[in-house]
Formats: sequence, C-alpha cells, structure tokens
Amino acid sequence: MTEEKEIKLEDNERQPCEQWTRVMGYFRPVENYNKGKKQEFADRKYFSEKKAMKRLADASKTTDAAE
Repeated sequence: MTEEKEIKLEDNERQPCEQWTRVMGYFRPVENYNKGKKQEFADRKYFSEKKAMKRLADASKTTDAAE
C-alpha cells in the first residue's frame, strides 16, 4: 500500500480558478456577473439525490407511524 503525500501551497503559489456556470443553455464565467447575480449564484442550493431520497424515506416512515 502506498502512502500519499499531502501537498500544501501558500496563497501566493496558488493559481486562480475561473468558475463557469450554465445560464439558459450556454456557459458564462461567474466573474462577469453583476453584484446581484453573483449573490444569487452564492445563495443557490444544490440538489442531492441521496438527500432527497433520505428525506422521502423519513417522511414515509412518519406518515406510516401516524396511520
């Protein structure tokens, strides 16, 4: 078994990462957004199928117990 070495970089050694998002069928860099759109992007909630299925199963258990 090989042991992986953790790589640590100082902030000045890091390369900026350009973030893109899909808007109405095309991709656009987030850095080009206006202030309001940037905040809207930051406030987005992402869908997780695992979480949704768990929530659905939990709700089903609660409903079954009430009957």
